[in-house]
Amino acid sequence: MSYFAPNLPRTQHCFFGRRGGVSQGLYDSLNINGKSNDNHDSVLRNLDIIAGYYGLARSNLLLINQGVSGHAEFTDRLSQNQITADGIVTGQKDFILCIGTADCAPVLFWDKKNHIIGAAHAGWRGALRGIVENTLETMLEHGAETAHISAAVGPCLQQPSFETGVDMYQEFLDTDPQNTRYFAPGKDEQHFQFDLEGFVVDKLKKCGLQNVTASGIDTYAAEAEYFSFRRNTHRKLVSSPKDFPAHLSTIKL
Repeated sequence: MSYFAPNLPRTQHCFFGRRGGVSQGLYDSLNINGKSNDNHDSVLRNLDIIAGYYGLARSNLLLINQGVSGHAEFTDRLSQNQITADGIVTGQKDFILCIGTADCAPVLFWDKKNHIIGAAHAGWRGALRGIVENTLETMLEHGAETAHISAAVGPCLQQPSFETGVDMYQEFLDTDPQNTRYFAPGKDEQHFQFDLEGFVVDKLKKCGLQNVTASGIDTYAAEAEYFSFRRNTHRKLVSSPKDFPAHLSTIKL
């Protein structure tokens, strides 16, 4: 199942799920993680399928090297895996901005008036380090206006599935004591349930965005439709840190 945000133009974006590709086994079927142990040709064919949704070639996919940073960049040149960042912004037509995730929150941005788009990879570390704010700031620096930006948070690990420990809880409180509201009690005093989606949505709204939506879809629970790194980890299916399937969230002008 692919997810389409109600506040973004349907023909210009897609949060792709795990279905509709050619990969087999653990990577079934629309896996785009080229660093996984999936068949390389299958990954390339999956990227072809995603680009084909827009009637474009794989070369139109603007793929970035993601990490856990707050770094965002603007580009007016197409490239694949040459930019290291967790947020990407462009004003170029037919550039398909891409964010790969397997539990983290993908965020897509659209300024229809000023023809600026952005995409961010908001895992908990990146979100805490400012990837949402920095992606928005990069858009504003290149002509976007807060009043005209729509933002959508795609499928991600939801609070009932996001168990964490004291270390992460303390890191959030050290940044802002008010962050305690994003943690619900866990199974004992050493564990909490973190609301990643709520944290990201609130950051978007604090930046002044009025048009914000979130999918509410739990990648961990919706096994038939979404990959989940955490689910695979719990099932001991991750043989190395990079060997997991991931889906792609995309937006274009």
